Amino acid sequence: MDGIHLLGEWYGCPADVPALTKAESLRELCLGAVAASGLTIVGDRFYQFEPQGVTGTVLLAESHLAIHTWPEAGFVTVDVYVCNYTTDNTAKAERVFAALEAALKPRRKRFQAIHRGGKDD
Repeated sequence: MDGIHLLGEWYGCPADVPALTKAESLRELCLGAVAASGLTIVGDRFYQFEPQGVTGTVLLAESHLAIHTWPEAGFVTVDVYVCNYTTDNTAKAERVFAALEAALKPRRKRFQAIHRGGKDD
């Protein structure tokens, strides 16, 4: 299965961004970004850590979004993977990734794009 896996590590995210600290805010951000991209949501789960921090996943018909926040360090990891079985979903995955990055405002970031799958020759 051909696909694209976008991986981000975001540093210096401001602690006053609600999506960094509150599960419901991060959930709304993620679901909105996925819906706006045209990908298909089939489920989600977000967990609030105490005293702060969130881990969340959005299950997609095309694969998944996973995100984890550490507000005390201003750190976020994000993982957007989509399959390109019947259509190329790369641009949609990139839109989700960009929307999350814009909202969480990292000062510094690391990024990887991994092309997955292909024919087993």
